[in-house]
Amino acid sequence: MIKSIKQVRDDFSQSGISIAEWARINNFSPDLVYRILKNNKVPLRGESHRIAVKLGIKEQKYMD
Repeated sequence: MIKSIKQVRDDFSQSGISIAEWARINNFSPDLVYRILKNNKVPLRGESHRIAVKLGIKEQKYMD
């Protein structure tokens, strides 16, 4: 199930794990994760896209 950015932010609030900690655990730049969660647009490519997929705000698309 795809989540909204608000749902992801709410999940972080309830989980007790910070966004920065999640980013470091998953080898992402905390600044980039914060930017994605502040923006209302879902990223299309690159590391931002990989972060969005990992956060659950975007579905992974596989190319055949």
